[in-house]
Amino acid sequence: MVFWEGYLSDESMGTFAPIVVYWLYAGMYQLLPPLDRYRLHTRKEEEEKNLVPLSSVIRGVLLQQIVQATVAQMLFLMTSKASATGITVHPSFPVQLVQIIVAMLIMDTWQYFVHRYMHQNKFLYRHVHSQHHRLVVPYAIGALYNHPLEGLLLDTFGGAISFLISGMTARTAVIFFCFAVIKTVDDHCGLWLPGNIFHIFFQNNTAYHDIHHQLQGTKYNYSQPFFPLWDKLLGTHMPYSLVERKEGGFEARPVKD
Repeated sequence: MVFWEGYLSDESMGTFAPIVVYWLYAGMYQLLPPLDRYRLHTRKEEEEKNLVPLSSVIRGVLLQQIVQATVAQMLFLMTSKASATGITVHPSFPVQLVQIIVAMLIMDTWQYFVHRYMHQNKFLYRHVHSQHHRLVVPYAIGALYNHPLEGLLLDTFGGAISFLISGMTARTAVIFFCFAVIKTVDDHCGLWLPGNIFHIFFQNNTAYHDIHHQLQGTKYNYSQPFFPLWDKLLGTHMPYSLVERKEGGFEARPVKD
């Protein structure tokens, strides 16, 4: 039993809930006061280094989400697990948990290799992936600011493949996709807040991804959104140290192995 049962189908929730969650969670960060004590970059850096205005970022994210919603609806229609009676049989909680973990590993694998290739292929980087790196200083709403082709290949296809291989139902997908969205937004929030559970339980976090957005880290820390597994296995892992700035806040500094 879930709270939307009787109001919305699992397929509709799986399509639209991640979009709503994205704007709620990213919007929460956007509405916070400056919090200079916890910023990884100063507000001046954000204004000077970022090459795209917030209005363009919002339009870019909305375009990607329209594509994602379209693909999600098609995917759910093709993989409906309803029986002849129209009732979907849902697996037990332990099985769903395993499916989510499998999906996390699959998504990480897909995104690592596609992301890394977009950096290694000069044409793809110049014409596609560099759009995301126009936000040198990441912030929450810009988490899914990508070129439309990158959004399709990296995020939309990555999510679809994770869903299909893990064998999860649309109901489990609601949980998985919403969690993936929250994690992705948090990785781009630009804040090192005390007690943030993503910083406690995940090595691949806001500071880890901030290194990748820095000039000296663009060929490192490709892993997203969950674990740094592939970076560590394939030699693209760049550790960091958090240093307090005199003017307040923190700086994530690369530490060469």
